[in-house]
Amino acid sequence: MLYLKEANTEDVEKEYEFITNTPENENGFINENHGCTREEFENIVLPEYINYSQGINLKDNHVPQTTFFLWDDDKIVGMFKLRHYLNEALAKGAGHIGYGICKEFRGRGCASEGLRLTIEKAKEIVKDDEIYMSVRKDNPASLRVQLKNGAYIHHEDEEEFYTRIRK
Repeated sequence: MLYLKEANTEDVEKEYEFITNTPENENGFINENHGCTREEFENIVLPEYINYSQGINLKDNHVPQTTFFLWDDDKIVGMFKLRHYLNEALAKGAGHIGYGICKEFRGRGCASEGLRLTIEKAKEIVKDDEIYMSVRKDNPASLRVQLKNGAYIHHEDEEEFYTRIRK
């Protein structure tokens, strides 16, 4: 059974394993913590995830963001980032939700279910009338996931589709 769980200190080992096994940049999902050590993850990265969800110690031009891990029973299979509101750059780019699924779990419905669960969380947190997302044009599977979850293509540029989901 798939479920979302916020980043937390109790699951540090499995969270660290997921972060270090997820590529730095794949299909537009940026994992800036890919090369961190176990100590850096526990003492810097994980506390940052937790603090960001509460709007604490945000870096310049960052907004509060909750990091959810998508679990399949006792294994992390994906990561979903939910930005609580948008600044100008996010409104024109990545939007409210970003996500990535482990390669070995793709094509099994994990992204669709994880996004559905994240949208439910977004409906509680995001004040906007629509949830903004984006997807690279060379990632048609992710576009299908978004469309399956009620998104429509709002606009596009040479590299990306920009989608919206009405709340």
